Amino acid sequence: MSLTGTTRKFLNPGNWHLSTRLVVVMLALLTVICALVGLVAYTTLSVTANSQLDTAVQQASVRTAAYYTGSSTQRDPLDARATSAGQLSAVLSNDVVHYAGILAADGTRQQLTGADATVLAALPTDGSFADKNLTLGDYRLQAQAVPDGSILITGLPRAATEQTLSTLVLSIVLVSLAGLMALGWAGTVIIRRSLRPLGQLSDTATQVSTLRLDAGEVALSARVPDAAARPGTEVGNVGSAFNAMLDNVSHALKARQQSETKLRRFVADASHELRTPLTAIRGYAELLSMTEPLSDDGQTALGRVQDQSVRMSRLVDDLLTLARLDEANQTTIGASATKGLDALKTVNVSPLVMEAVSDLQIATPDHQWTFTVPDEPVETSAEAGALRQVLLNLLSNAAKHTPAGTAVHTSLSQAPGGWCLLEITDNGPGIDPAFQRIVFDRFSRADQARTGTAGSTGLGLSIVQALVQALGGSVSVTSVPGNTSFIVRLPSAPAN
Repeated sequence: MSLTGTTRKFLNPGNWHLSTRLVVVMLALLTVICALVGLVAYTTLSVTANSQLDTAVQQASVRTAAYYTGSSTQRDPLDARATSAGQLSAVLSNDVVHYAGILAADGTRQQLTGADATVLAALPTDGSFADKNLTLGDYRLQAQAVPDGSILITGLPRAATEQTLSTLVLSIVLVSLAGLMALGWAGTVIIRRSLRPLGQLSDTATQVSTLRLDAGEVALSARVPDAAARPGTEVGNVGSAFNAMLDNVSHALKARQQSETKLRRFVADASHELRTPLTAIRGYAELLSMTEPLSDDGQTALGRVQDQSVRMSRLVDDLLTLARLDEANQTTIGASATKGLDALKTVNVSPLVMEAVSDLQIATPDHQWTFTVPDEPVETSAEAGALRQVLLNLLSNAAKHTPAGTAVHTSLSQAPGGWCLLEITDNGPGIDPAFQRIVFDRFSRADQARTGTAGSTGLGLSIVQALVQALGGSVSVTSVPGNTSFIVRLPSAPAN
């Protein structure tokens, strides 16, 4: 017979709640105590009742022997005075049982059977007590010799003693069960009430565990209630220490946020200020190349200045874009942050995909560029410029970091669940598995992970991730040699 998962979990004490385990242990100990008390009580009463029965049998035997031997003629032992109802008497002479009978409650005589006589004849005659099962019930018997050489057998029923012991056992069982049930209920209530602060501590920890603490401004206001954080008890000490830890974490997060805000403001201000002198450098370099006669080496050096100024301008623009997106996201962690972007509109992604692939096909003709878009419009709520930048960054990333002749395919589809699915796949050498974990980190360069030779700022994929998250979507990468895919998921535009 197979057990369900719930049953197996219940049968494993390690999966029980602490309150359940405490109640079970308490009831188990109480059960052992009740069993021991019941055993002692039963043993004590049994010894006492059997001792009293032995005394009664001994007294009845003495009275019966005095009556039976008090006359020259033989008498029926049951006719002795003070013979109680249920008493058994018999005389064994020459291995033959005489006068075998039991005094009934109405004073009449009940004869014993031949089988009973056989049992009586086999009794020891040394005066010891013996318990025998006769046709009329269990009896405590004693056989002793009398002066005429006969053996006088006397017995009393054990029914009253057994009934007393049975009543005691039943009483112990019923009282123990009632006590266990009452104590189980009361113990459950008391233990759960005592462990309630632990539940509050668990709820607080769960609430904190759902917060995003890695970035942005975090309001760590969750605390264990004062009733569960009073020092002096074990649970109170844990609650108090947990609150102290949360206070320390909150102060650290505030300090981290202040540091991030200062750094973000510095990057934004520095990027903004650098744009003007860089533009001036490029302008003067172009003016110099057009108006002044320079040697070949001078032209080469001036060309290098122009190239590096263009590269640095691109880097500054990327930093400024990230700084603005960070500023937009810092107060909306976990939500669709669109501050810093133009107003979102319903955008058909298919034309953007075709335009971006066409641009890269012209700019990088040594790669094989293909795309697949559905006939029906694939629409999302986005800012067209941001979405175009996402496409161009991903496509240029494939162009930079794969060798000539690599096939790059872009596919667009409407995925189930209300998502637009954009996938850019190439058959290049792939990304090193260790590098895939940090591929979207800022200033992470994949030049050593793939075979391209063109340098990069290491910010392209960071911008892609920031823009996609700002649009409420997600981006991921899977890569093995010969197949690298960047997958962008964007929420579909709501139906009109």
